[in-house]
Amino acid sequence: MSDFMKLCMRRQSCRQFADRPIEREKLMACAEAARLAPSGCNAQPWHLYLVNKPDELVKQVGLATQEGGGNVNMHTAKAFFVITEEYAKLIPRLRCILDSQYFAHGDIGALAAIICFEAEAQGLGSCILGVFNREKLCELLKIPVEKRIRLMVALGYPEDAAVRDKIRKPIEEILTVYE
Repeated sequence: MSDFMKLCMRRQSCRQFADRPIEREKLMACAEAARLAPSGCNAQPWHLYLVNKPDELVKQVGLATQEGGGNVNMHTAKAFFVITEEYAKLIPRLRCILDSQYFAHGDIGALAAIICFEAEAQGLGSCILGVFNREKLCELLKIPVEKRIRLMVALGYPEDAAVRDKIRKPIEEILTVYE
């Protein structure tokens, strides 16, 4: 089994974080991995906001993810990457060709996954969040309201590091092979 496959087997969504700060080097390693993420036409249609201090701000950001009774323990996270979608400038020739193909949503999903895999490699837990109070986050982080917050990634040391069994569809349900 490859090292990457082992990483895939270990990585899981963490929803309860230990009361332990994250070393800056580990957060910057996650940011550097994100910087290297692939994107359609290399447009890199994102901006990252890293929130890891002060503790009260981190907690308020976590509370802003608890819309509708979900994400109940995200206030225990020790850091967040908030990911906004940025306008992707494509050269006019490509814009005409790719008009029906807009890649930003998939690119941002890949970016979030890469952050999570690097976090796991650094011994951190992570959770991708798509439910949050956008207006509250913009206010807390002084992000212009016209920016489109697409995803967040919560980070911290897991309260319980035990790897849970993966509940996934069988390969036959998700893969069609033409040989």
